[in-house]
Amino acid sequence: MAAVDGGEVDHLAGERATAQFDVDAMKVAWAGSRHAVEVNDRMARLVASDPVFRKDTRTMLSRKELFKDTLKKAAHAWKRIVELRLTEEEANLLRLYVDQPGYVDLHWGMFVPAIKGQGTEEQQKKWVPMAYKFQIIGCYAQTELGHGSNVQGLETTATFDPNTDEFVVHSPTLTSSKWWPGGLGKASTHAVVYARLITQGKDYGIHGFIVQLRSLDDHSPLPGITLGDIGGKFGSGAYNSMDNGVLRFDHVRIPRDQMLMRLSQVTREGKYVHSDVPKQLLYGTMVYVRQTIVADASKALSRAVCIAVRYSAIRKQFGSQAGGPETQVLNYKTQQSRLFPLLASAYAYRFVGEWLKWLYTDVMQKLEAKDYSTLPEAHACTAGLKSVTTSATADAIEECRKLCGGHGYLNSSGLPELFAVYVPACTYEGDNVVLLLQVARFLMKTVSQLASGKQPVGTTAYMGNIQYLMQCKSAVNTAGDWLNPAAIKEVFEARALRMAVNCAQNISKAPSQEEGFSELSPDLLESAVAHVQLIIVTKFFEKLQQDIIGHGVKEQLQNLCNIYALFLLHKHLGDFLSTGCITPKQGALANEQLGRLYAQVRPNAVALVDAFDYTDHYLSSVLGRYDGDVYPALYAEAWKDPLNETVIPDGYQEHLRPLLKQQLKFSRL
Repeated sequence: MAAVDGGEVDHLAGERATAQFDVDAMKVAWAGSRHAVEVNDRMARLVASDPVFRKDTRTMLSRKELFKDTLKKAAHAWKRIVELRLTEEEANLLRLYVDQPGYVDLHWGMFVPAIKGQGTEEQQKKWVPMAYKFQIIGCYAQTELGHGSNVQGLETTATFDPNTDEFVVHSPTLTSSKWWPGGLGKASTHAVVYARLITQGKDYGIHGFIVQLRSLDDHSPLPGITLGDIGGKFGSGAYNSMDNGVLRFDHVRIPRDQMLMRLSQVTREGKYVHSDVPKQLLYGTMVYVRQTIVADASKALSRAVCIAVRYSAIRKQFGSQAGGPETQVLNYKTQQSRLFPLLASAYAYRFVGEWLKWLYTDVMQKLEAKDYSTLPEAHACTAGLKSVTTSATADAIEECRKLCGGHGYLNSSGLPELFAVYVPACTYEGDNVVLLLQVARFLMKTVSQLASGKQPVGTTAYMGNIQYLMQCKSAVNTAGDWLNPAAIKEVFEARALRMAVNCAQNISKAPSQEEGFSELSPDLLESAVAHVQLIIVTKFFEKLQQDIIGHGVKEQLQNLCNIYALFLLHKHLGDFLSTGCITPKQGALANEQLGRLYAQVRPNAVALVDAFDYTDHYLSSVLGRYDGDVYPALYAEAWKDPLNETVIPDGYQEHLRPLLKQQLKFSRL
């Protein structure tokens, strides 16, 4: 067996030897460029080699210990960023590989972008430099105890007082308490607070305000401000490192110029004025945030899949012949049919995430040119992708845990914490069901405009081919025909369009459009999912049209693309059959081809997850170790548990011994 870093034996060397492609070239395809591979590798190893960033005992820490550990890591990360003069790209990657949710995530991910996107140039000059130097720490206080997805229902008020040239920020009800903002509970000194702007007796709706929460001298809450942490969350370790907070205001006064005034402002006299800057500019920030969420989905899913694939190659169960070795779990067709579609999904989400980066650039260019024609489509597309990829990833991480059998349930497998830390993505930045209903509403509007001759754009352009797609029949005759991208794309387009048209027709029969939309919302969700899955399949195929370098790389990506598409077809077979896109025989042929594709991926599976290029530190899993030396690691990890610090457990004398010695004292009733 080959040696790996540190001289250990590589128990997966045999698996790696069967790879039919250039793994280094696949790393480039996954990362996007050779530069990206190099900078990722450099930052990952920098973190892995630093003892301050160790995390192998994280799930055993108390909440207080975990939070203090998070503060230490965040400060040390910033120290290293400054000392090494890291670029913004390198700094972001270093924080990624530290892999511990904390206040810095919201500071950089929400607070700073909110000021950049909604603040005037003057406001940006004042606040952004302080935030960049960590002279202040910020969070994003929007969600309340009583309202999350319904932003227009927020109750916090900011009432302008012309006598003092100030806004009075107030929490009028218990349900108006800010609830959930990350970093708010203990770390943040400032927040962008979203409140109802009231001036001259009129409510102008939700606006953003910069509010100082804590003293910059001793970190104590300022007068009129009550705040703290909302308590422990799901799982061990996981998102409990984040100080999600509660915040209440009791008539807190802030200067008028702390209202974010890029899009609108209040004059000294209290008059509400719209600026010349179009409100559509906010779309840019939204697309950016959702693009990062989709990219995060591919990272989380690929981590889980990497663990499950490597462990499935090491684990052997049953199948021994005449005393010979047992069968690798990865060789069982049931394991492949559950695991390989998740491997394909990780690559699919990676590439649609790449495309979203392009979309963000395109949206920003159009905004600067005051071209707003594609914004509704971009909004629907990003909302749908955020919803579908995060829901599927959360489910997939749990499936990977099951694929690892009993050992997957151990914290040391890395999978329970990965699931617990990831699953909030299904709710934050838009509840996934609410987002899909937004997509559905856009699809219904697009369908209604087809009759007028208005051509749909972007990811809905296929709807312009309505005459053909509503009546076409798949020409697939053999299992091999399902390897034709055009055949796959056609049935996915036909399914998405027919489901949308069916919903639109049924809504038109309802007493009112809103009543019909409400009644048909379950069908509308399925229609939206069909549209989004088409986008992901299309972008995977488009990736294959690019100049992909490296022996065997394109062939492996083609296999994964086909697996992703045909697995969706198999999973949603009812949609394709009920809309008449394919026949039952064609559905059976797709499933037959899927089995053949699994067989082609099998010898390449370990190398395909190696291409993610994750360090053992980042994976944080005894089951997903690069060297595959699982069992000694599992055994050693068990002894680290605090319960094993003593041979005889605490509580033996008080509770166990009396029971065993029949010395329990029973009261007489």
